[in-house]
Amino acid sequence: MMIRGEELGFSFGDKRVFAGISVEVHPGAITALVGPSGSGKTVLLHTLGGMIAPDQGAVYVDGEEASAWPDSRRLRFWRESAAFIQQDYGVVEEESVAFNITMRSSLWGRTIIPDRPKLEEALERVGLTGRAAETAARLSGGEKQRVAIARALYKGARVWFADEPTASLDADNQMLVRTLFREAAESGAAIIVATHDLDFARSCEQRVQLASRR
Repeated sequence: MMIRGEELGFSFGDKRVFAGISVEVHPGAITALVGPSGSGKTVLLHTLGGMIAPDQGAVYVDGEEASAWPDSRRLRFWRESAAFIQQDYGVVEEESVAFNITMRSSLWGRTIIPDRPKLEEALERVGLTGRAAETAARLSGGEKQRVAIARALYKGARVWFADEPTASLDADNQMLVRTLFREAAESGAAIIVATHDLDFARSCEQRVQLASRR
């Protein structure tokens, strides 16, 4: 699945956040959005994901103008094809690791897993084998980020959007997260990352530089 932004621009009131940004995000590659704080990396990430409509230009998904999608089509894209990985992990602290990965519950509680083999495979890939029943609140920051990545793997997301996924992690967990992203790209995912992590950015196939407009 290819994401293409053409001559994108966005403003907050009278402030121009970015303008004239064009980018193509290809399957099997990682694109890094880089620039100083306030340069609009997160806004551009959300624009490419259809969460924010651009003031100028358009976003295309496999040639279809996604920036003109109705809400129902946008929701289908996120439900079926895309995953978002946040800096603050996006886990439900009081729920189990399994629930946070599958985001499924049942009338009898949170214990029924829709696809146990697929869950176990995702846990193994992120180094959390055997921890499906553990409460997310007991995990370290690095482990919570790996749960978020396992969620994308379990879902089989074809496009990953990630906002500063290594920012709150120690060096070892940063390296592990970068490796997991690389493996996902090598498996065919198209990945877009907003990041201050220069080591991560340098390892990406493409870098989009944004300038501060303060």
